[in-house]
Amino acid sequence: MSQAEPAVFDDPFESPELSPSESYWEISRQPLTSLVFIAPLLLVYEVGVLLPIGASARNGVDVWLRTLLDWVGFGEYFLLPVLTVCILLGWHYTTRRPWRVSWRVLGRMAVESLVLAICLRAILEVQSALMRGLLAAGSAETLLAVEQAGANPAMSERLGNLIMFLGAGIYEELLFRLILLSALIVLLCRVGMTRTMGTVYAVALSSLLFAAAHHVGPHGEAFLLQPFLFRFVAGVFFCILFIGRGFGIAAGTHAGYDILVGLLP
Repeated sequence: MSQAEPAVFDDPFESPELSPSESYWEISRQPLTSLVFIAPLLLVYEVGVLLPIGASARNGVDVWLRTLLDWVGFGEYFLLPVLTVCILLGWHYTTRRPWRVSWRVLGRMAVESLVLAICLRAILEVQSALMRGLLAAGSAETLLAVEQAGANPAMSERLGNLIMFLGAGIYEELLFRLILLSALIVLLCRVGMTRTMGTVYAVALSSLLFAAAHHVGPHGEAFLLQPFLFRFVAGVFFCILFIGRGFGIAAGTHAGYDILVGLLP
């Protein structure tokens, strides 16, 4: 009689050597790894918005999702973060992968997210330079001015902005990539598109909606072409990250980019 194999739930946070079949690039894409990676960001955001310093830091998508939940009769405050956790846990369950997370993978994910955030910042600089060559003087700095608005606030405002940026990284990726992009890919494939074409159209449409969402509602920005175009490009960038690198890297990069632009000179 063969010896029983150990349960996959044992030692969920062990840090084994990564085997060739389970490389960093594969493990970091897994929903469970993404959940553990974003958990500190989610906790800081959800606690931070309850404090006086974060009273005005609630992310717009967070407000939309909570309003929707309240409209259908689920107004409990912590329901949205609980649903976020449950979605990622349910997604991981469908993958049939072991319930293990490596701490060393989480550290590498933080570094990768920072590098990708810097790359997105570089894309912003390139686009701004291109737009300066196309637009008249006087409007050339519009994009950077909008993206860096409030770059030198008081310390209390900086902390409030930090809380808001963490929420944007999580909930905007939850809505526009995990939910909307995934749903569009499934829908377009169901109506007859190939997987490749369905994905291309879904990326374009979800990115357009992502860009447009920043100009909607009482707190939305006035429409300007430069910020809209950049956010469309950023939406495509985040879609590619979500598809290729998973939810955790997309959310971490999004939060990291907002912090780089909004808090650093």
